[in-house]
Amino acid sequence: MSQAAKPPSLDRKGSAGNTMGRPQGRSRGRSSNSRKHSYPREARISETVREVVAEELVRIDDDRLAFVTITAIDVDAEMNRGMVYYDSLQGPEGDAQILATLGHYRKQLQSAIATQVHARRTPILEFRPDEAIRAAARIDEVLRNDPMRTRNLSDDTE
Repeated sequence: MSQAAKPPSLDRKGSAGNTMGRPQGRSRGRSSNSRKHSYPREARISETVREVVAEELVRIDDDRLAFVTITAIDVDAEMNRGMVYYDSLQGPEGDAQILATLGHYRKQLQSAIATQVHARRTPILEFRPDEAIRAAARIDEVLRNDPMRTRNLSDDTE
C-alpha cells in the first residue's frame, strides 16, 4: 500500500509560503514609513511640554504672569521631573511673586500636559528663573557701556 503525498499547508493568503519556523505577521525592524528623528526623545518631549505650558499660561490670563516667558523646559528621560525656566521683564525683583504664582498654577499646568501630551507619565514641574538669559543681558549691558568699545566705534566711523 502506497501512501499518498500530503499536500502542503496553506497560509491565510492561500499560498504554500515557506515560513522556516518564523512566526508570520509584523516584521521586527522599523517600517519603511516610520519617522527617524534628528534629535533625542527628551528634547522633543521638552519642547512639546514647553509649548503646552506657554499656551496654558496664556489661557490662565493672570496679570502677575503677564510678562513672563517660558524659555525652556528640561524633562528627564523617565518624565518624572520637569524643570521650567522662565524670564520676565520684572527681573530678579519679581521672582518671588512669579514663583509663588507659578507654584499656585502648577497642578493646572500638569493637568494640561497630561491632557495634551499623550504619555504614560506627567512630569512634576519645578520653576526657576533662566539665569542664562539674565547673564547674557548683563554681558550685553557691560559691552554697551564699555568706554573703550564706544571710543573704537566712533573712531571707525570717521
